[in-house]
Amino acid sequence: MTSTDDLARLAAVIESRKPANGGDPEKSYVARLLHKGPEAFLKKIGEEATEAVMAAKDLEHGGSDRQKLVNETADLWFHSMIALAHFGLGPSDVVAELVRREGLSGLEEKALRKVREREAKE
Repeated sequence: MTSTDDLARLAAVIESRKPANGGDPEKSYVARLLHKGPEAFLKKIGEEATEAVMAAKDLEHGGSDRQKLVNETADLWFHSMIALAHFGLGPSDVVAELVRREGLSGLEEKALRKVREREAKE
């Protein structure tokens, strides 16, 4: 099984936990976050991003707990997947965007985004 298959399976579980799909906020953490709305899961994304940064900084400064960075990144990805599901998106949308960017210089891609943003404002 590939990583994208694993992400698709997890996305399907998250989708099934949406309150609109019968997810019970009393029995499911995902259903509870979705029931509370974006403020709840966006706050968790911020917390998990900060924890991932802290774990990486610990490693950079001589720490040896590589698994902590993996764990915090998993938490970040998981909560980001909840946000994606809320907005009718999934990991395949993110993977498609990464594939679209493949072969583009990061600097070129960023410059292209700025041009598109300027055009959208006009």
